[in-house]
Amino acid sequence: MHRHGIKGRKFGRETDQRLALTRGLMCALIRYQSITTTLARAKEIRRETEKLITLAKKGGLSNRRLVIERLNDIEATSILFDVIAPQIKRDSGYLRIEHAGARRGDNSEMGTISFVDEIDYDLDKSNSDVKEKKATKKEDK
Repeated sequence: MHRHGIKGRKFGRETDQRLALTRGLMCALIRYQSITTTLARAKEIRRETEKLITLAKKGGLSNRRLVIERLNDIEATSILFDVIAPQIKRDSGYLRIEHAGARRGDNSEMGTISFVDEIDYDLDKSNSDVKEKKATKKEDK
């Protein structure tokens, strides 16, 4: 039999395990901006994560709900929509994969996947600090 119309890698796992693996890797990438994993996993999550970033750039409640469904993590979704998406100026190609050599134990190819644009995660914290200062000034008056 031929693999006509079958997309994606199986990673030697069942469907639910594979879904949990990709969700965990995508959430980690969104939270930490860069992760190191096997090259095959990096290539697979790049496909999925770039679609989610495109949805986040479009914005809207329905797109937010689609991303929450795919990631199953509200915190990572809010980071993606509120911090990452406004800072990305590209139309596509948001992520890059760099080869990171071979893993010591089994000699599998490793890769580091990260955002092409520099993302400032402190931007969200600094905005909340400004809002808190304005609120305290209004209370003092």
